[in-house]
Amino acid sequence: MSEVKQTASVSDKEEPSEHSGKQSDFSEDAVHTERSVERQIEDKDFIPVIVKRNDEAVRHPDDVLEKAINEGLEQLRRPLLSFVLSSVGAGLILGFTVMAVAVMATFTSSAANPLIPRLAMALVYPLGFIICIMSGTQLFTEHTATAVYPVLAKQASVSQLLRLWICVIIGNELGAACSAGLLMLADDVVLARDGYLFIGHHLVGQSAGTLLVSSVLAGWLMAIGAWLVLVSPPGFSQMLCIYIVTFLIGLGGLHHSIAGSVEILTAIYMSEHFTFLDGARFIGLSMVGNLIGGSVFVAGFNFSHIRKTQELKDDLGG
Repeated sequence: MSEVKQTASVSDKEEPSEHSGKQSDFSEDAVHTERSVERQIEDKDFIPVIVKRNDEAVRHPDDVLEKAINEGLEQLRRPLLSFVLSSVGAGLILGFTVMAVAVMATFTSSAANPLIPRLAMALVYPLGFIICIMSGTQLFTEHTATAVYPVLAKQASVSQLLRLWICVIIGNELGAACSAGLLMLADDVVLARDGYLFIGHHLVGQSAGTLLVSSVLAGWLMAIGAWLVLVSPPGFSQMLCIYIVTFLIGLGGLHHSIAGSVEILTAIYMSEHFTFLDGARFIGLSMVGNLIGGSVFVAGFNFSHIRKTQELKDDLGG
């Protein structure tokens, strides 16, 4: 009687991707790693059975990378209209982060210690990001990282990646513009005008070099967050990972292109002191920085460290 191996899936939607991943591991063009050979041996010795539960065990980095590649492929192949609408939703949702930060900035600005308003703003900065990412909407900085994996694995083209980035940017910016307008119209209730203007000055008061480096760091942290979400079991652990990386972005005053778009557009709507040229400068530099930070983390650390260092040499019998 055959021995049965029970393999836990992270979520229900992993079932087809895991199966397809195992097939692709051992095709002629597949990259053979130590872990892929282990999976091949396991499949010969055991009958795979999907058990629908959360796997709390430590996951092999190569397995997480395969999941990241599959996640990226799923996004790259998503219908255009669905993707744009989801991106608009992400831009709208991040308005709640801006609202929360502006409220904290407004009501703590008179504190004697300048660390108090910074800490207060950092504590609430992650809230919109948690809603955005956990709801499955498409955020540019998240996909700056995830969608690069299948391109590096040569399972998708650069043109597909650029198409995704352009769609996400357009959708996120449309959502950000609408969200900023809603925040302006609701300010008689929210009462955070001073906070919006304070944040606006923070965005436009930086040199181009400082703004770019700050955005690189923010993009790097968001890429780490996207990776940690893949590593973590669904639920509270994923929310905690998102909270930690976005808290660090808020604490450091680093610049996130989409949340920052809502911030600068709200300031422009509310005060003549800010211009659309200021907005274009900030959005352009922050997007380039976020893109560099996310992509360098993916290419320079995750993919190279996990995939390239675990490739088996042909002369070793891989």
